[in-house]
Amino acid sequence: MTFSPSALDLARFQFAFTVSFHIVFPAISIGLASFLAVLEGAWLKTRREVYREMYFFWSKVFALSFGLGVVSGVVMSYQFGTNWAGFADFAGAVTGPLLTYEVLTAFFLEAGFLGIMLFGWRKVSPKAHFGATLMVAVGTLISMFWILSSNSWMQTPQGVRIEDGRIVPEDWWQIVFNPSFPYRLAHMGLAAFLVAALIVCAASAWQLLRKGARESTRRALSLSLWMILVLAPLQIVVGDAHGLNTLKHQPAKIAAIEGLWDTHENGTPLNLFGIPDMKREETRHALEVPRLGSLILTHSWDGKIAGLKSFAPEDRPNATIVFWSFRVMVGLGMLMLLLGVLGALLRRGKRLYESRAFLRFAVAMGPSGLVALLAGWVTTEVGRQPWVVYGLMRTAQGVGPVSAQQLGTSLLLFVVVYFAVFGGGIYYMLKLLGKGPQPVAHHDGRPSSAVPPALEHDALAAALGNTAAR
Repeated sequence: MTFSPSALDLARFQFAFTVSFHIVFPAISIGLASFLAVLEGAWLKTRREVYREMYFFWSKVFALSFGLGVVSGVVMSYQFGTNWAGFADFAGAVTGPLLTYEVLTAFFLEAGFLGIMLFGWRKVSPKAHFGATLMVAVGTLISMFWILSSNSWMQTPQGVRIEDGRIVPEDWWQIVFNPSFPYRLAHMGLAAFLVAALIVCAASAWQLLRKGARESTRRALSLSLWMILVLAPLQIVVGDAHGLNTLKHQPAKIAAIEGLWDTHENGTPLNLFGIPDMKREETRHALEVPRLGSLILTHSWDGKIAGLKSFAPEDRPNATIVFWSFRVMVGLGMLMLLLGVLGALLRRGKRLYESRAFLRFAVAMGPSGLVALLAGWVTTEVGRQPWVVYGLMRTAQGVGPVSAQQLGTSLLLFVVVYFAVFGGGIYYMLKLLGKGPQPVAHHDGRPSSAVPPALEHDALAAALGNTAAR
């Protein structure tokens, strides 16, 4: 039996592959930009050298992730016009302006102030430089705002009408602030901050294990653990609210996430584990907890949740994928909470920097934020299927006039180029993270550059690459 993927299969896989690479770097940039603003603000207030050391080190990581994010993002816009021309023709009147607003607002802030942030220490006052850092941080958040608004509208569309086979906007307030947008924005924002906090925590723990303790390394570990301790439980609360919103607007997605096939009238069980079988319409080897599904998803003991059999087979998402991607995300979230709690307990016992077992755990948790982020997006996007605009346009209708052969060839090229380019970028980032903060050279009481001379060319190339790409 041979496997012959269709143009739809290859277009979906190509987009999933490229967007999975892309989302990693903006998530790091969003979290680190705000972290850098906090560090520079602390330095301005206290004038303690440790905060400046941390700022210069993490600004290099930010510059690299920012540049890689821009390069990987360019590909996405081209795919809308080629692989997904049907979707662009149908919904371009909404998605086009939303992405344009992102360029007109976020890009102007990021491109206008990034150079000052990276190279302006000797050219502007400390307060002006801090202002530039704040503008870059705000720019990353605004960018997230518009991207999440566009994606959320595709999940819960409103404020439009269909005329001659195309979307016509009627109420932009409803389009931008669609029903799922506030929950997705909060969920993604917290995820980005957790991604950055876990990377800072893991890099600091690695440096303590390998090289002993610099004050800047200790302080970075301490700050990141405080962030994780606060953000992890907050993310659980936001995730719960997001789930209630999804149950209201996308009940088939919730049924797939929970592996529920039948509708239970007197309380829905929670499937902790199992193997959803799309052909047999059952979750095999299910480990159930009676009524817990109702309690979690409806906040009532006997809440009713529609099973997948309530929906036509052609309207069901792939429960096997969604069921497990959701559990990967939640499981890693629980480990993040454990990391924060253990850090608080060790801090109280004054063993935070001496417990090698805990430091090894922190290192192992470094990639967990990115893995959970990707698992969450798999849950969101696969759970939306078979719709590209939920309830209005099926994914199969959004594919452009490209052949499976063309898509297969371009996908192969993407795989080779992405692993070469971004694999090299990730390797360089890991080498950079392993070195840790270094003493800062002074010039009239301020550092000579936000980036050491040996790395200025790379950071400048990233900045220029951003401008050219946009």
